[in-house]
Amino acid sequence: MRRARSAAASKPRGQKRSGASGAPVAAASAPRDSRARRSASKAGGGSRAASRQPSAKRRPKPSPPRAQQAGPEEPPPAELALLPPPPPPTPATPTSSVSTLDLGEQRERWETFQKRQRLSFEGAAKLLLDTFEYQGLVKHTGGCHCGAVRFEVWASADLHIFDCNCSICKKKQNKHFIVPASRFKLLKGAESITTYTFNTHKAQHTFCKRCGVQSFYTPRSNPGGFGIAPHCLDEGTVRSVVTEEFNGSDWEKAMKEHKTIKNMSKE
Repeated sequence: MRRARSAAASKPRGQKRSGASGAPVAAASAPRDSRARRSASKAGGGSRAASRQPSAKRRPKPSPPRAQQAGPEEPPPAELALLPPPPPPTPATPTSSVSTLDLGEQRERWETFQKRQRLSFEGAAKLLLDTFEYQGLVKHTGGCHCGAVRFEVWASADLHIFDCNCSICKKKQNKHFIVPASRFKLLKGAESITTYTFNTHKAQHTFCKRCGVQSFYTPRSNPGGFGIAPHCLDEGTVRSVVTEEFNGSDWEKAMKEHKTIKNMSKE
């Protein structure tokens, strides 16, 4: 009897112990299982992300441009070092120095001429060209009364003057000789000049705004040249003067009858 009771008593105790001890173990193991699952899921997610990363990096590489593919291959640096250096650029040939001209035996003479005349290379060349092109002519200079307008003109030392009697030339005593435009140069006073025209407006009567003197103008007979007032030239270059009367009051008839006046502004 005692053994049966002890056995019966021992069973419930064992069940209670096992039940009491089993519940906490299960409860304690449950959080561990959930943690393990979470860690496993994290590890699985990390492995998935790790497995996805290579797919993101596996994008197709951009192909090089066709021009680069079609072009010739560049030589390696070793071959570049063997290539000869490019030739130096050819310097521009200066045109403002006497050293660039082949003057031969005349070099010393030319340099001496420049020093004696105190001329630059350009000034000496201009003097030479003027002397050659305007052979037989002299350079006259002149201007208005106040000095605001100044000019130079290449013409003969023996001047052929026209004395016109048209309505305006008669009133202002417009005696003048005619030269081509290429032989006339205005030195200063362009801003001081004003112009008067009338009738056909072909003649440009230019005069100084300040003093009113007309030292040159553009005549109707020669619109491609200039009419220069001989009395406005500086002294020392005029050798002789011949005056011809021109019947400007009957201008059309006078132009038809005159043989040379139309060509006086031509080269």
